[in-house]
Amino acid sequence: MPEIPLAWMFAALGVLLALSAFFSIAETAMMAFNRYRLKHLVAHGHVGAMMVADLLKRTDRLLGGILIGNTVVIAASSTISSLVAVRLLGDDKAAYAIGTVVISFLIIVFSEITPKVIGATYPERTALLLVYLLKPVMWLLIPASWFVNLFARPLLLVLGIRPGKATDDPKLSPEEIRTLVLESSSFMPKKHLSILVNLFDVGAITVQDIMVPRSRIESVCLEDGMQTVSRQLATTYHRHLPVFRNHEGDIAGILHVRKILGALHAGPLDEQALVAVLDEPYFVPATTSALAQMQYFQENRERIALVVDEYGELMGLVALEDIIEEIIGKFTTTLPAAVPLAWDDNGTATAEGAMPVREVNRALGLSLPTDGPKTLNGLIVEYLQEIPEADVSIKIGEVPMEILHAQGRTVKTVRIFRPVADVENTEPTVA
Repeated sequence: MPEIPLAWMFAALGVLLALSAFFSIAETAMMAFNRYRLKHLVAHGHVGAMMVADLLKRTDRLLGGILIGNTVVIAASSTISSLVAVRLLGDDKAAYAIGTVVISFLIIVFSEITPKVIGATYPERTALLLVYLLKPVMWLLIPASWFVNLFARPLLLVLGIRPGKATDDPKLSPEEIRTLVLESSSFMPKKHLSILVNLFDVGAITVQDIMVPRSRIESVCLEDGMQTVSRQLATTYHRHLPVFRNHEGDIAGILHVRKILGALHAGPLDEQALVAVLDEPYFVPATTSALAQMQYFQENRERIALVVDEYGELMGLVALEDIIEEIIGKFTTTLPAAVPLAWDDNGTATAEGAMPVREVNRALGLSLPTDGPKTLNGLIVEYLQEIPEADVSIKIGEVPMEILHAQGRTVKTVRIFRPVADVENTEPTVA
């Protein structure tokens, strides 16, 4: 029998290594393909994606076929490498050892590591390209794959694995979806990203987190007299106002200012006429979820609610707009413009003690704790464990602060210093 030319043997070895690399890169790319991206492409009629999805329906057949093909190719490569070694070095044990070492090195480098790294790095591009070759190869290997799976399937069942269920859609938790959204930040406008992230966060927010504290509520007190009330209603910027019978907090109802505008222009305002147009106050516990409260507003066509604590004491007021702003951010209103909280050139910012901690974090990009007191004043008082005084410097977390003005038992004004890490990150670099 004539000997096979050495050149042919080297050529066959190269082809077999290439086939092994094909199986390796195809296996890695197919299994690493993002399933949600695949669904998107299939929905848009991408032919390659539909072929990939069809193969992934039965991972047992896919992996079985790939492993059979790769195993056969590697076995053939080992045989040819041994023949080449014997031809070059003679029929010696050393020749077989050298042949084994050489072919192992070639397979690891050119048929395993390199193609699998490529497949893992570019799974979509690689899978969509190779599926046109992989599909017919898998069809040819169906008999062999079926035979092997006859023995593999019972073992999988013993382990509690059903091959038909192996590719069920993975279920993502809200936190995992939030992570996916954040990782996609470079592909969407900043405003859209902010809204999506806020949607995930709003479920953990209570009305106490976003309410207007009682001390900051603009309200009408009938005890002040109708002349004072009339002047207040003529200049108010709010559409809804709580109305109290006295300064002790006896709530009479909620006034829709538009309902009383006609009476204001017609002449002196009558208390009975004012009380007659009041809506029944709606009270909500402070622990109510902001999302649940928004749903209630939608279902009952309400826009405002009074927040009470566990003892029924009035804590503040929450409006539909407050919840919407938590999702889409602050929007323009007819209220007088206020100076927005921001860092100055010295890396400091001056905030009111009554300002909610969430607003401070949002405006300055900080991470002050929000699971305790809701205002800056409350946060400082809790930290000090005593009545605060002016000219006292503290550090909460990594954020230095200085109390500029304190009155009675509350902090009125605070100077906040930018954390050192943030300052270093914003300093320009010199090339």
